[in-house]
Amino acid sequence: MSQRLHDIEEMLAHLNRVCDDLSAVVARQGREIETLQRRVGMLLERAAEAEAEAAGLPPADQRPPHW
Repeated sequence: MSQRLHDIEEMLAHLNRVCDDLSAVVARQGREIETLQRRVGMLLERAAEAEAEAAGLPPADQRPPHW
């Protein structure tokens, strides 16, 4: 086998490894983003509830706690 072919195969193996590593990173980041989006949503709900309480809205106009 020629040296050139060996070099190309080595480079291809390296690129495959990098691609697999990047794919794993992107998948992990996607899961983290989903978690953060849920947490931000919960924080926004809490902030809205606190704001409604501070504004003195009657309980009938507030969302039930199980929502």
